[in-house]
Amino acid sequence: MLGVIGGSGLYDMPGLSAHEERRVETPYGAPSDAILLGKLDGKPVAFLPRHGRGHKIPPHEINFRANIVALKTLGCTRVLSLSAVGSMKEAIHPGDVVVVDQFIDRTRQRPQSFFTTGLVGHVALADPVCAELADGLYAAAETSPARAHKGGTYLCVEGPQFSTRAESHEFRSLGVAVIGMTNAPEYKLAREAGLCYATLALATDYDCWHEGHDAVTVEQVIAVMKKNVANAQAIVRSVAAKLDEKRSCSCAGAGARGVITSEKDAAVVERLRAILG
Repeated sequence: MLGVIGGSGLYDMPGLSAHEERRVETPYGAPSDAILLGKLDGKPVAFLPRHGRGHKIPPHEINFRANIVALKTLGCTRVLSLSAVGSMKEAIHPGDVVVVDQFIDRTRQRPQSFFTTGLVGHVALADPVCAELADGLYAAAETSPARAHKGGTYLCVEGPQFSTRAESHEFRSLGVAVIGMTNAPEYKLAREAGLCYATLALATDYDCWHEGHDAVTVEQVIAVMKKNVANAQAIVRSVAAKLDEKRSCSCAGAGARGVITSEKDAAVVERLRAILG
C-alpha cells in the first residue's frame, strides 16, 4: 500500500473512495493525526496530514517516528512525501516540482532513529531515496501541468523560522536544489522501517537569496501551494495507479539487516517489532 504524507487539503481528490479514518497508537506516541485509508482508482492508499488537520503542528514538533510506524503498522510498504520548499536554484521556479534524490540534514533537536540504547542498528543512506519509487514519481510528474525536475538535493533545516539572507547564501554554496523543514529525519526513519521513500518537493518561493524577489512570506507560500494542490493530486493519483504490488528494490528489511546487537533486550525488541518484523 502507498502511504502519502502531506497537507490535509491534498486528500479531497477525485477518484478517492471507500475511505475511513484510523487512529493508531505507537510505542512512540500518537502520529500527527488520524490516517485516512481509502482506495484511489481501486488502489489502496493511506493519507497522513504531516502537520495535523488545520496545520497545527510546527515542523520541529512533528512526531516523525510515530508517523512512520503508524503507516507501516497499517500495511504501507511505500511512502510518498509531499513537501512545500523554497527553491535554491534560478532554474527551479515557484510552482515547479522536484523529485529529489539526496538530502542534507541541518536539524538539531529531532529524534533521528528508532535504534536507541538496547538495540543498535545502522542502515545505509548513501542513496536515501528509493530509485524505483522516484522513477515512477517523476514519470507521473512529467505528465502533469507542473514543470518537473528530476534529481537534486533537499536541505532540511529546523525551522519554524525562514532563513536569514546570510544562511540562504551559505546553503546555496552547497549546491542544493531546495530547502525545507519537514523531510528530516523522515527519510532516515523510512529506511530503518524498510519502507520505500520518495519526495515530491513543491517549490513555493526563492527563499530570500534571490535579489529580484521579495523575502519569503507565509502569504506567498500559501498562495502558491493552493495553486499546486491540483497538480499534486494528479501526480499522486498517477503514481498510485501504476505501482506494482511487488517491490524489486532493496528497501525492505533495511533496518533488520542493520542490527548488530547480539544480546537483545526483549522490551526493546518488542518496541521495534513494528519496523523490524
